[in-house]
Amino acid sequence: MNLSSEDQLRLNVLANNADAIRIDEGSMTVYGYSDKGEARIQLNPNGLPDQYIRAVKECLSGAVLGSPGGYPVFLKRWTRMGQQPDQHLGDLLKLGEDEAVMAVVCAPGLTPELARLAWWHQPTFDNARRMLARECVGKSEFGRELADFIIEFLPFETDSVAIIEGIRLILQTGLIDNETRDKIWRAGQRKSAFRVGFLLATPEDLPDKPDARALNDNVNARLRALMDEGNHAAIQLGGLFRPSGRAFMLACKSVINRPVDQDVVVALMHAMYRFFSPIDNQPNPVGSIADAEKKAREICDRGYSDTNPELAAMLQQVPELKPELQAALTLSRVGEPAVDDILGHTDAVGTVMKKRLEPMTQPVLQQFRILLGE
Repeated sequence: MNLSSEDQLRLNVLANNADAIRIDEGSMTVYGYSDKGEARIQLNPNGLPDQYIRAVKECLSGAVLGSPGGYPVFLKRWTRMGQQPDQHLGDLLKLGEDEAVMAVVCAPGLTPELARLAWWHQPTFDNARRMLARECVGKSEFGRELADFIIEFLPFETDSVAIIEGIRLILQTGLIDNETRDKIWRAGQRKSAFRVGFLLATPEDLPDKPDARALNDNVNARLRALMDEGNHAAIQLGGLFRPSGRAFMLACKSVINRPVDQDVVVALMHAMYRFFSPIDNQPNPVGSIADAEKKAREICDRGYSDTNPELAAMLQQVPELKPELQAALTLSRVGEPAVDDILGHTDAVGTVMKKRLEPMTQPVLQQFRILLGE
């Protein structure tokens, strides 16, 4: 289909002068954006709307790229993996194609300037998250605008992965004040995905600050002596008794007691493994909670570790903390594989899923009780 001569001329002028172009197919309007402001073209179709929009995109592609082929929108997987070469990112924003904008958003070469143009074209929650993940954008002034959008949109987002990732990003970039941070944390009482975002982003600095666990003076002195000597295992275990460690475990307990869906559970497992694994420098989690308990029990019953002499020193010098050390060693081996077999055989959510997960969650909660001194 050929465009009307008037539309053909105006689209070519727009393509040569605008920094970004979008098409409102419902109203048959083309918008262009540049540092001079926003331009608007009301199309005058001389055929079926769908066919005319296709011709408009071919015209823009011809003017911008020298080819009417446009962006290969079928390459959605590559687009979202950031496979688009960086040298033509600006041109992609002039095609009026949503998938081309997505290619810019996901590209490694995204800049704050390109991010602003992409945002003008497609201001969505997913785009805000993807762009904020780029360090240069997160540290820019525009990053704060994206963070504000994510915060405002969070109550309406239903996808747990999007919520968790959105909160993780705005916390890590430091783009929100303490009042807003506390407000989002409190919202996690109703929506556990919010809490998991905190557990992934700032596990050592959660808004809740419970009291440190009180230990016997003699036990505390021997543990402190090992910590002062640089004993890694003692430092890690001692951290679990501090307010930050207790806050992390209490938050994990609250999520386990209200697991919304499988995505929340999997993300929680990742957060727990990252937090606890350093105590024994575990490279990979084991396949089940039973395996984790068995390995931790073997280490503590032997009284030494073949690969970690610092654990041996802990067991020899502070034997009163053997139950706590064994609990920590168990949790250091628990990650996503511990729930894979359960979640792989059910699509349940909410309370039904919680019931299915009890063979894994009940032993985990028992380790928390030991470490919390409950």
